[in-house]
Amino acid sequence: MVHHQFAALGDPTRLAIVEQLARGPAPAGDLATPARMSLPAVLKHVRVLEDAGLVTSVKRGRVRECRLSDDALVAVAAWTAHQQALWSTRLDALGTLLEDA
Repeated sequence: MVHHQFAALGDPTRLAIVEQLARGPAPAGDLATPARMSLPAVLKHVRVLEDAGLVTSVKRGRVRECRLSDDALVAVAAWTAHQQALWSTRLDALGTLLEDA
């Protein structure tokens, strides 16, 4: 699932949407304004974020409200922390090896 999240966040428009939603829920129309794109175009980006498990949306009347999923970035943060620990250990071992050489 993390690769889907990174792929979704790799697009600057989708990353901006996630950053905006980090400040709180917003109607899809409000997400379209800063990006200067049509509502259908923004909804395509929202759908990719939903498929990646980062965003949820609910349609109420004519308005689609979007929000970050409760555990949206938990998997990304856990993967990143694991990678940091792994590479820190490997680089420490390389440093020790180079000092001994």
